[in-house]
Amino acid sequence: MPQVLDIEQSVLLLELEPPFDKRAVQLARRRMAKRWHPDIAPSGRQMEHERHLKAINEAADQLEALAEESRGGKVSRNAVKVSAAAARKARAEEGRRAYEAEQRAREHAADREKHDPFASRVPDHSVVHRYARCLSYPEWGVGSVTGIYFTGDGDAMQQWARVSFQVGVRTVPAGSLQFVDFSKPDPGADRVERFMTAAKHALAEGDFALAAQRLVYARDAEPGNPAVLRLLTLAFWQAGNLPAAARAVRDWARAEPERPAPHRYAARIYEDMGALSMAVDSAVRETERAPADGSAWERLGRLRLRTFDRPGARAALERAREIEPSEAGLLDLALVANLMGDVGAEVSACEQATKLAPDSAAAWSRLAHALARTDRTGECLAACDRALALLDDAEVRDLRARVVAAAPREIEAAA
Repeated sequence: MPQVLDIEQSVLLLELEPPFDKRAVQLARRRMAKRWHPDIAPSGRQMEHERHLKAINEAADQLEALAEESRGGKVSRNAVKVSAAAARKARAEEGRRAYEAEQRAREHAADREKHDPFASRVPDHSVVHRYARCLSYPEWGVGSVTGIYFTGDGDAMQQWARVSFQVGVRTVPAGSLQFVDFSKPDPGADRVERFMTAAKHALAEGDFALAAQRLVYARDAEPGNPAVLRLLTLAFWQAGNLPAAARAVRDWARAEPERPAPHRYAARIYEDMGALSMAVDSAVRETERAPADGSAWERLGRLRLRTFDRPGARAALERAREIEPSEAGLLDLALVANLMGDVGAEVSACEQATKLAPDSAAAWSRLAHALARTDRTGECLAACDRALALLDDAEVRDLRARVVAAAPREIEAAA
């Protein structure tokens, strides 16, 4: 890169005011030389004056050369401003590069301290088997063991291996290594077991993206393994990669077409993606394979309700009510009945929900709202009181006040 002249510093050093020409620079040099010459410096400050005079001469040479190259032999105020801005930008860029280099050096030192703490230490034990894999990180591939080390003493002694993998040098517990014999082929089952174990470790630690990456290697070894596809679906789903989870669950459904589990996962994943029609289709397939599962019918009913298929939603929720009623399913059924204008069915579903969950404030609140649309005023007020006793809800209090205000007043008996 061409050198960026910092004219602003030179102008300040020579105490010049732009615009200026070569003659003005020469006069400023002489004036500053009379002030900073080492021969007139106070005792003990000759070296300081000598350095300052050298800087003045360099700045003057720079400005004289610039004045000679400028139009009309003068350096304008704008030229000084532009050059100063360029110099500041160059210094900032240089500082940024220096900072980034320092950060890279620190990261490299931290990485080396973490993964290669025995770099400067002579191995404690000779290496018998040269090539090995790390069972905890099988994606590192086969590495070359360069030394065995020991830390601790007595029962706390631990054996470490320093291994050079493709990703770099790593220090791992020697017990996590599996030594490789290149004379024997590596069967797919061994690869699946290796990556499945590592993926389960990652799932236990909450690193779902890493678990999915390891399970992809296991799937490549055995594409039709249902256990691998099930864990792969779960890992992608938990990692938030919904398109990949959808692809994995489709592969799982093809591997186990008669099981309801893949279709259950597919319905949930498609629902999270917003593909409600595909979620409904998966929920229908789940109910076909598990007709006695009440939760499957409830899921189908909720999905049909979201797609505005109210008769289909009601039929599915009624089927769930017959098989295995639950509070959530009954309240969903009450909602469908309300949307279809069937107050009797709504009240019936809410009453069953309160019997099934007598301590549920939501069930009593829904029952109170349903009874408010009938002439059963006393029962509505009793449901409001029960809901308010379980949970103080402003909406229920407002409903109770409106029911009391709308109730006909009884004529008091004469004294």
